[in-house]
Amino acid sequence: MFLSNHFFYDYFNDFGLTDDWAKFLNMITLLVILCIIIYISDTLARIILVKSFTKFASRSKTEFDDLLVSHKAPRNIAHLVPLIITIKLFPLVFADYPKIEAGLVVLLKLYGILLTIWILRSVLRTLESYFKTLPRLRDKPIDSYIQVVMLFVWTIGVASSLAVLIDLSFLKFFTTIGAASAVLLLIFKDTILGFVASIQVAINDTLRIGDWITMEKFGADGDVIEINLSTVQVQNFDKTITTIPTYAIISESYKNWRGMQSSGGRRIKRSILIKSKSIHFLSDDEIENLKMIQLITQYLEDKQKELAEYNRVNNVDQSSLVNGRNLTNLGVFRIYLQTYIERHPGIHKDMSLMVRQLQPTSQGIPLEIYAFSNDINWVNYESIMSDIFDHIFSSIKYFDLELFELTPTILEAPKN
Repeated sequence: MFLSNHFFYDYFNDFGLTDDWAKFLNMITLLVILCIIIYISDTLARIILVKSFTKFASRSKTEFDDLLVSHKAPRNIAHLVPLIITIKLFPLVFADYPKIEAGLVVLLKLYGILLTIWILRSVLRTLESYFKTLPRLRDKPIDSYIQVVMLFVWTIGVASSLAVLIDLSFLKFFTTIGAASAVLLLIFKDTILGFVASIQVAINDTLRIGDWITMEKFGADGDVIEINLSTVQVQNFDKTITTIPTYAIISESYKNWRGMQSSGGRRIKRSILIKSKSIHFLSDDEIENLKMIQLITQYLEDKQKELAEYNRVNNVDQSSLVNGRNLTNLGVFRIYLQTYIERHPGIHKDMSLMVRQLQPTSQGIPLEIYAFSNDINWVNYESIMSDIFDHIFSSIKYFDLELFELTPTILEAPKN
């Protein structure tokens, strides 16, 4: 080595200094020289490594090396060069002060552990960003897996640091803290539950980034924007963010709208209330008037023939419409709506489609529209549904039917 631990000692001795002072000034001088070497080597290593890697990344086709540069992995790796030089030169600088050397070596080991963690952190963050660029992994909870690995890295790093501080081997240290595993499990309970939940979510494919979910317990109704080890973040439609514990995804009930989005149809399930007093049998004149409605003209003609033949064969007394089989305004209106919805351009023709009567209520007879729009976009879906019900509300009067409306009772003022 070009640095001798006795070179400066002899030089200071020539000035008539005592042995102790000569050793001390020799150590200080060597330490200053070592610091200069560390600074120069660190600067040169960063310049050479970072520039070389950046130039290489700009020429390569893959995005991985660009992400390594952006997450400062080459810069962190460059710090290994002065660390190695320091380890090699430390015995020369503190040859006459072994106790100081022992203390500084401990600090050097701790720095080495921290630097290793920082390098691994840069690589893991690079992997996280790279995996998110892959189409097949874009909707997977990559954050959770990276955080689990990072947790293990920090755990081993902290354990190694403690082992260095108490001068105990790494294996013996972990054997010692084995008895405290129950306490560790309690401390990391949420983390462990979140990790297990992340694995189950990924394996069962129950939740992806970008899914629209509704979870009333947590007030969540929007798109999943992040899945990590401890939380699932949902951006609600009012642009607020709801944070849900990851383990709640497998322990609580929630609604995932992905099935609707992938099916290409969104359900319309809405009913109107018909006044029961407005329902009646149709006379021949009323039927003839309704034949002017093109959607049900053929239906009315065919149905008239069918019912007339039935009543003739069964000798039904037609002097009263309650005898035999006859058309009602509600029944014809239901067929009209069925035909109208089947021909509506905004309705998915390959999914369930019906107009049905529900259980009568004190407010009237519910007539429900059950169908699926062929556009799952929220705005377009609402437009399609509104268009259908605008038509229903406008056409109901042509069938001599009335909608139920709750009118408040007006109380008369007491007379004096």
